[in-house]
Amino acid sequence: MSTSGAKRLSDPLKWEDNLRKRVCVYDCRFEQEDAEYKWLDISGFDFNDFVDALQQEFGVDQQEPFVLVTTDRTVLDFDKFKDLPDNSTLHLLQNEDQAPSVATKECIKFTPHYDTVVKSGMYEYYASQGQNPLPYTFAELIDNALSATAKNTGMRTIELRMLFDETIGKPAVIVLDNGCGMTSEQLKNWAVFRLSKFNRKNVKFASEQEEYVRPDPVPRSLNSDISYFGVGGKQAVFYVGHSVRMISKPAGSPNVHELILSEEEFKRKERNKEEVYNGIITNRMPGNSSHVKNDDERFLHALIAEESGKASFTAVVITDIWPDHVAFLKNDFEVWTRQLAHIYHYYIHGVNGNDLSSSSTNSDDRTKIEIQITLREKSPRCPRVINIREVEDDMQSLYINTAADTFEFMAEQDGGRVEGIIRYHPFLYYKETYPEDPSAVQGDDDEDDNECRARERRPIFECFWNGRLIPNTKVSEFHWCTWNKDSKLPEECYSRLSGVLFTDDRFQVSNNKLTFMDLEQRLKQKDTMFTRIVNGQEENRSAVISDPDKVSTSVTGRKDQPKRAGLPLSPSPNKKQRGVEKEFKQWLQSCHEKWDKQIQFLGFKGTITRTDVAKKKMQHPWGTFSSIEWDGKTYKAGQFVKSVKTQPIVYGKVVQFLLYGSHSGDVFATGGEVEVALEPQALYEKTKTILISKIDQIATVEAIKKHIDSDAVRLPDKLKVDWPEGNPWPQNAARPAGTPFGPIKIEILNKKEGSITVMPSGGHGPGRKLSIEQKLVRHGVKRDQEISSFVAQRCGQWGFWFKKIECLMDLGKYTMTLNTMISESNVTVFGGRPLPSYKLKFTIKEGDAERFVIGPVSSPLVVGVPFNIPLLIKDGYDHPTVPPPDLKPVLQCSGLDLSHEKVDISGTTLTIKGAKARGKQAKLYKLKVTLPGLKKESTQSIDIVLVPGKPHSLHVPRKDNPITAMNGDPVRFDVEVHDEAGNITANPKQIVRCEVQGHPPVTTMCSSTGAGHLAINPINVKLKKGEPQKLNVQFDMPNHKNVASVIRELEVLPSTRVASMELCSRDDGNLVLRNKEKIEWPAGGMLENLFYKLYDEAGRGVPITAEIASRIKVNWTAEVYTEDLIQGKLPDIQVPTQVQEERFYQVSYQDQSVSISFTIVPHPDEPAQLKATLAQNSVKLGETLDGNIILDLVDQYDNVTKTLTSTCVKHMSVEAEDLDKSAITFMWQESSGSVVVTGVRFQSGTPGSKELCFTYKSYMARVIVKVSPGVPAQLKLLDEPEKPLQVLNDHGISTPFLVQLCDEWGNPSPDQRVVVQLRCSSPTLKVKTSVISKPVNTEGKASFTVTGVNGPKGCYQLIFQGLFNNKCISSPSVNLTVIPDPNKAVSLSVEYDTDAKFPAGGKFPVFSVTVVSEEGRPMTCNPAAATMLLWKGGPAGGDKATVLRCSRPLENEKNDCFHFRDKEIPQEVGKYTIKFSLQVDKIKVLSSDQITVNVEANQPVKLGPDSQPPTPVVSYSESIAGQTLVENMTLRIMDSYGNPTGQNLDGKVNVSIKNLSGENKPLPLFEGKTNSCQFSLKGGKLLITRLAVMEKSPGEDGSSYTLVFKPEGFTLSTPLAPFELLFHFYNDVENQRKMSELTKKKDELTAAVTAYQNMFSAHNQLRQMLMSKHQDACEKERIHRTELSKKKVNVATTVSIPDVDRLLQGKSAEMDRILKMPRRVFSMNDPHRGQQDVLGMVGHLAFVQDDTAARVISWHIQGDMDCVITRTTEAAKGIYDRTNGSQQVMPLDTMFKVSADRPLPHIRNCRKLFEPPGNPVHARQLLMFTQDPESCNTVFKNLLGETILIDDLDSGNSYRKAVVQNNIPCPTILTRQGDRISSRGKFGGANNKAPPTVRFMFGAPYPQQYLTLREQIGVLCEYRSILEKKNKAEKEYNDHSEELNSPEMSKKQQDMKEKVKQLEEIKRQCESTPVRQLKRASDSVGEPSGITAKRTRQTPK
Repeated sequence: MSTSGAKRLSDPLKWEDNLRKRVCVYDCRFEQEDAEYKWLDISGFDFNDFVDALQQEFGVDQQEPFVLVTTDRTVLDFDKFKDLPDNSTLHLLQNEDQAPSVATKECIKFTPHYDTVVKSGMYEYYASQGQNPLPYTFAELIDNALSATAKNTGMRTIELRMLFDETIGKPAVIVLDNGCGMTSEQLKNWAVFRLSKFNRKNVKFASEQEEYVRPDPVPRSLNSDISYFGVGGKQAVFYVGHSVRMISKPAGSPNVHELILSEEEFKRKERNKEEVYNGIITNRMPGNSSHVKNDDERFLHALIAEESGKASFTAVVITDIWPDHVAFLKNDFEVWTRQLAHIYHYYIHGVNGNDLSSSSTNSDDRTKIEIQITLREKSPRCPRVINIREVEDDMQSLYINTAADTFEFMAEQDGGRVEGIIRYHPFLYYKETYPEDPSAVQGDDDEDDNECRARERRPIFECFWNGRLIPNTKVSEFHWCTWNKDSKLPEECYSRLSGVLFTDDRFQVSNNKLTFMDLEQRLKQKDTMFTRIVNGQEENRSAVISDPDKVSTSVTGRKDQPKRAGLPLSPSPNKKQRGVEKEFKQWLQSCHEKWDKQIQFLGFKGTITRTDVAKKKMQHPWGTFSSIEWDGKTYKAGQFVKSVKTQPIVYGKVVQFLLYGSHSGDVFATGGEVEVALEPQALYEKTKTILISKIDQIATVEAIKKHIDSDAVRLPDKLKVDWPEGNPWPQNAARPAGTPFGPIKIEILNKKEGSITVMPSGGHGPGRKLSIEQKLVRHGVKRDQEISSFVAQRCGQWGFWFKKIECLMDLGKYTMTLNTMISESNVTVFGGRPLPSYKLKFTIKEGDAERFVIGPVSSPLVVGVPFNIPLLIKDGYDHPTVPPPDLKPVLQCSGLDLSHEKVDISGTTLTIKGAKARGKQAKLYKLKVTLPGLKKESTQSIDIVLVPGKPHSLHVPRKDNPITAMNGDPVRFDVEVHDEAGNITANPKQIVRCEVQGHPPVTTMCSSTGAGHLAINPINVKLKKGEPQKLNVQFDMPNHKNVASVIRELEVLPSTRVASMELCSRDDGNLVLRNKEKIEWPAGGMLENLFYKLYDEAGRGVPITAEIASRIKVNWTAEVYTEDLIQGKLPDIQVPTQVQEERFYQVSYQDQSVSISFTIVPHPDEPAQLKATLAQNSVKLGETLDGNIILDLVDQYDNVTKTLTSTCVKHMSVEAEDLDKSAITFMWQESSGSVVVTGVRFQSGTPGSKELCFTYKSYMARVIVKVSPGVPAQLKLLDEPEKPLQVLNDHGISTPFLVQLCDEWGNPSPDQRVVVQLRCSSPTLKVKTSVISKPVNTEGKASFTVTGVNGPKGCYQLIFQGLFNNKCISSPSVNLTVIPDPNKAVSLSVEYDTDAKFPAGGKFPVFSVTVVSEEGRPMTCNPAAATMLLWKGGPAGGDKATVLRCSRPLENEKNDCFHFRDKEIPQEVGKYTIKFSLQVDKIKVLSSDQITVNVEANQPVKLGPDSQPPTPVVSYSESIAGQTLVENMTLRIMDSYGNPTGQNLDGKVNVSIKNLSGENKPLPLFEGKTNSCQFSLKGGKLLITRLAVMEKSPGEDGSSYTLVFKPEGFTLSTPLAPFELLFHFYNDVENQRKMSELTKKKDELTAAVTAYQNMFSAHNQLRQMLMSKHQDACEKERIHRTELSKKKVNVATTVSIPDVDRLLQGKSAEMDRILKMPRRVFSMNDPHRGQQDVLGMVGHLAFVQDDTAARVISWHIQGDMDCVITRTTEAAKGIYDRTNGSQQVMPLDTMFKVSADRPLPHIRNCRKLFEPPGNPVHARQLLMFTQDPESCNTVFKNLLGETILIDDLDSGNSYRKAVVQNNIPCPTILTRQGDRISSRGKFGGANNKAPPTVRFMFGAPYPQQYLTLREQIGVLCEYRSILEKKNKAEKEYNDHSEELNSPEMSKKQQDMKEKVKQLEEIKRQCESTPVRQLKRASDSVGEPSGITAKRTRQTPK
């Protein structure tokens, strides 16, 4: 419970568990010398528990008052007790105000805050002299790696990996080395801040032992002793990120140690009041990554997997990288890798540095240090890999390789030694060679760039500490290498020096290794000793050097000097320092004379003052010269020259040479200027002064003149006039008045026929804009009149354009002039020459006849009397014009019948001759004249008066006929005289005569009224038989012979008497029916009131009685009424309705003795309608209707009335839509009385039912004619892809071609006789379609889908050819451009060392396989798809090939290749075939050409037999067979793989016998009693026919010996290993025979068992592998199922492939439905998208959600919407070339990249200057990028800049006003209403207002549902693939398990067991043979490969 303390507090405060809490309580209630205290454990106590324990510990009475206070006098209560910290100190007092009675002590912890670690890097690296300090932080980690690898005997490898691929985890940086690693104790020491190498314990680095020993001196102090202070690593990792994982494996340890430090963990511990500075080291097995659970660190699995097989290593894994660091590492990869190469220059290149001109391969020059950097980004970006040894532009490399000579020295100061090198960079002709820092910001390349000194103010020396650069310390110079006024050399020679100082740790550096503490101060002290070094040794300073050339030789450390052997000896301290100064000056003098090259100015002309120089002090004096001599060449005034490295390149003639300073003659100088007159002068008219160094020395005069000539052709030469609407006006054209002139489009062409819009620019800026002026002048008699004058500026895609002129109505001559002008000045002359112009002369004449006016006509008109009608013809503008031929005027007048004889044309008048009018007399008629042949059919009318004409006929107006008269009665006649029209006419001498047959004539006068009366005396005629007698009465006019006479019939009736029966009709008194008479009666009429009469003989009627009536019978009806008959009335007769039906009728009286019969013939009634009868009711467009159309007038019953006359055709017409009236004729047929219509044709229009409307007077007939399309005449494309149509080779065209068959008028024709063929214009292009030809369908359509095109790159035509009756019809074509597919692999190119040899078992040379696309360029593919196939034999053995995978590329290898490196050559010699293949897709495999290689034997290493001989068994016998050891055995020299080699080797083979166990026992002897024998080996081969032991040879019975075949006499680097063969020796023959048989059988069984064991082992390994594969697949399936559930796609654990397919199909259908929904899209086709290095068209790169924003932003950058963005300039140039410059392109690599996003102008320092109106936002922030956001952001920052989008115009102006009032520039403002306010404040006008509709707008993004579906489909597809692999792995495992359990396999296992038993039995028999025990034999002596010699069982002695 408590711990009591004595007089002082001495118990240490120990670190306890978090749950434990202790307090220290001082009892201060009473005054005493030392206060008593106790430690109380209050864990789990509340305040009451604590008080109880306190009272018990201190003996406080329950009634005694007391308080507990903290050291700051806070009274403790129940609430405050809860917050009481652990290890608190409390005072026990009597009351709260008690004064302290005794001193107490309080224990505290003052652990440094964790910011000491995590923020130390920020404090250390904040001052990096304006550079990003990241490279220096990496250098700290590399320093540790260099120290760790210092004792490596092989290659020292350090890797710096940047993992910025989100697909493998969050960003991370890994530093990996193959050094000695760290134990857990060393790893703990590393974590301790500021635990330097001087006080670090239990570590392995030589410099980190407890007794630190400084390394031995080495050249350049490259001792790797640079892990120093114990702070750099922690500072570096927490400067880079927020967390670090240290992974290390020390040499000799089986465990890997891990330690994690993280800022987040520090914060967590602080929040939880835990000990901050503690942690956990994880110890695990190599390669085990099961402890890595965080998905953000899944890249660690691959890193940890690399640990297997590594002896030792250390990996520093930094995560939670600062985003700014990630951006810097990505964007400035070359910068920081160059800085690292600079820092470790001498570690990676050796003591002499990166001397590119040196070819030495000495190990001193090339160290064994490899520092490799890899930066991996998200696909498709390729990883960037670089070995910093390959960097050639770090400053030390530049210094070394630009220096012409070196001066080496050494300095010693207070025990410290410094090596130094000074290099000289000469001036060469026109420039200094002192290198520029590639990381420095370069200024503009102006003309004064060579005026500054080489080194300027930069220090000479860079400083290296222990071999690595200390970047922020530079030593300017020493006193002995400083220029002074007494120096004989120019000052600029001293500015051409660079140098480097090397020192070790005797000179101190700062903790961050950025600066030296006191290097420069110590070196500049007076006691510093400087010594010159020559060839690695000290120079004898006492020697006097008088010959400068010898100085150069002795002192120079030039590039070809011998390399340094080591450190120089220490200089003698008593030498004086002026020696090194003298030697340095002599060396510098030699360098100046030997290496600096200058220019000689010749022909001094005078001194001038130049006003073109900006600096006033530099304007005078300038010497002028006529020529110079430079680098062996002479340049003179007037000579053509060309410049280099100027903007622009200058071509011209030399005017003079200029040199600043006062000169009086020829002089040498390092530079000057030349004044050049620019050529051609017509283009430039000026001179330009450039540096002489800018003269191109290799340019020839011919080339310069050629360029000047080519430059001249850029000038405007002529105008090209186009008539876009296809109505060109040639010179001197004559056009009718009102003809539109234009529009016209003009191009200004230069001599190359190239179109230009500006004058060619001779400078940096754009040329002056050109415009064109159009003037139109009308030439009059007195003066010319200017009609119009316009000026056209170039307008976008239309060029120079003049609108149509439609005011040319006045007749006369005109001239149109086009003049090219300079837009700014409106001048037409430039450079002394007129700009191109164009004149067009033409005439305006009268137009075609369009209207007419009727001339004067005589009046009144007389019926039938001819008269003339003059018509005055005019054009559309009232100009008299000649009428067209064949005009047929139409005369019309209501009520008159008009006709004319002919038409006469005279000039502009058309006269209608012989016109006649017929009609009724009236006071006023309106005569209409129509001319149908005019353009605009015109009708004019005049008023006429018509009077009667001459007598034409007589008319007797009596209705009765014949005229009846009773015999003896007088007769009276009325007569009228009529003209042609039936008018009563009165003319002189109009006498009418009437003569009755047999009576005298009677006359009457009709001259006054035209009518008269004739009275005839009573008629007396003798009648015969009482029948009436008829007489003829003739009327005529004696004075008018032309008037026809009129004859009327007069019937004289007899007196009354009885007759027979008579029928008559009361309705028609003239109707008297005679017997058997045929009566014509209107069809359908009713013959009513028919009466009968009975006459006596005299013809007088007989009264009818009832009796008589009863005897009257009729045959047409049975209903007869007696009452009617008594009245004499007969029943009514119904006449048939059809004229063809004749009927017989009879009336009889009494038995038919008296009867009368008649036949009624129906005749048509009055015309009721016009009827048209068609023989054929269908016709094709353009064809004439078959058959005739018959027109008749019919009655109401459709009976033809035949009332049409020949004149009726004049009154007939026909109307119909699209009817061609020109061929229609109306012909009257006399035979039928009908009118026949022919020539009905529809010439144009649309097919369908057409109504023909025939009109005759008031009658009208309508008929329907079905008009079908005309004859197929053409094909039209209804649907086709967007143009221009560009198709990648071997790709199809997604949009089908829909062809429509049409007639010549474009109407769709369904004629299926037409067959459409699809063919190509060139046979080289193969077009793949489902069908090549097909007939059109019932709608006349044919559809073709092109699934693929294959052919060479170029332009083609797809022709849709139509065949109709085997004849071609007009067919469309589509222009098609086939472009190579940059993503289609067509071949594999293999590169390797063709001279390489292929030794067996060695390594193949590196095969670099390049995948070549159709464009012929290398393309990148998935490395996993590339394989190398290797098989033995010829080309036919590929099915047994070994498959090898490609390797990762090294730093010096191309990244666009597959590299097959370190592939093992087969161990068996022979011919092999190599082929490389690439799996392009699931079906297509691309293969390379086969490569045949010959695998040769490797180096000879041993002697061996062709085949392993059996173990010999010999005996002590006389039999030759029993003595034979080997027989017919061939030995060959072999390599380590058993391949025969050494065919060129000859030597000896010594054969001997040795004891197997090495014991001293008798050895058998060979024949001849020798213990050895020798054979000759020739050509690497030896055949031993027989080798035997001697008869009764000595030897120990039952022993085993070894035959040793040792080759001798060979001079090889590696001695050949001998061949040894085990044999057994026996004393008796029986044992020999038995052992021989047993040995042979043992060998056979051993081989069989080994084969079985290998087979079963392979099967088990395969089973284990398949099981592991299945488990991995199941785990992946589970993980992806979990991922699917996160994406809200739930799948069952037992889901099948069809289930997934159905799910995919449903989601795909839903996504297709969303895609088909209307959405705003950018409609312009991008044919270049998908090509290599092409990002896409601007309009396709982004989406904009808001419609108003999309409209205004698209309009704002409408000129750039079709621009194609490429990643490289090469890709942009390729598109430019392929489109002949018509396509806008913009490469990313030339864009300026804005580093950060600026805030809106109203925000400064994160604070609003005012409250902005209108919701302003940067326009680019509304863009949503569809791909590569980083690149797209760069593009739109360049296109939109800082453009702002705001709500409306008022808000925009208010916002701009507020911004500029704060003295802040305001960018362009766009409003959602479509207005634009420029950055200058301009708004309004058409140019600043977006139209309501913009043609090409940014598309709208896909809805979120679509994106979710697409993501789900992607995950589902991946899950399906994994599920397939899982099922496949499961099947493979089950199949293999079944195979292992199959009967065949069980039988083999049983067979192996039996053979093993047999082998054991044989071994037992061998061991039980009663022979002497044998020693253990060598494991490999004489045994076949793979069989181990067994120990012979020992028997007890």
